[in-house]
Amino acid sequence: MKIILEHQVALVTGGSRGIGAATVKLFADAGAKVIFSYLRAARQAQELVKACGGAGRALAVRADVANVAGAKRLIQAAIRRFGRLDILVANAGIWNFPPLPIEKMSEREWDEMMAINLKGVYAVIHHAVPQMIKQRGGRIIVVSSTAGQRGEAFHTHYAASKGGVISLVKGLSTELAPHQILVNCVAPGWIETDMARPVLKSRGMRSKAIAAIPLRRFGRPEEVAMPILFLASSMATYMTGEVVNINGGSVLCG
Repeated sequence: MKIILEHQVALVTGGSRGIGAATVKLFADAGAKVIFSYLRAARQAQELVKACGGAGRALAVRADVANVAGAKRLIQAAIRRFGRLDILVANAGIWNFPPLPIEKMSEREWDEMMAINLKGVYAVIHHAVPQMIKQRGGRIIVVSSTAGQRGEAFHTHYAASKGGVISLVKGLSTELAPHQILVNCVAPGWIETDMARPVLKSRGMRSKAIAAIPLRRFGRPEEVAMPILFLASSMATYMTGEVVNINGGSVLCG
């Protein structure tokens, strides 16, 4: 069976690179019209729009989703351009490198992580839900991390933010179920993206990371995007409040 998303409109935050870009491409290939946000990668964003079929099929919007007003403008741009919003993928996020002990972590570093990884998810969902309620249904998929499930030493603010979005998904799944809005989450492990580049470039750190992965490799962005596409499709109509683990077996959670 092929997943078809024709006549649907999807929005992906942080969609210009990595997991976000792979998701945008898969959604476009499935027939959806796609809006995605970017913050700095303007060239990559425009190249992605072209790869998805141009302005009639895709729209790149520069937006800081950690800012509630910015998230509102992003949602409004999607509705203004395509008239509706069926799927929201809250993907935008950051990770800290080098490792940061808690006693050296500044208030600014903590606040920045929470603003982008947790508040940014709240902000886009907050503004997307009224449109989905109006349409009597929708899909929300949030990108968390294995760190949100098991914690991560020296990256504790990152782990806390990703654990926070898992709890947000759990609560929203029951809150929004009466409106036929399904809310799920994916939790990737090590994926070959720009975010993971410091580890990928270091032979020692890469070897250490791979040693903890039973499949003995990092994942590819497409290997996260495909489960996201599944959760957005008609194949996942009875799933809500779930965390889909995509980590090569490194964290075995039920």
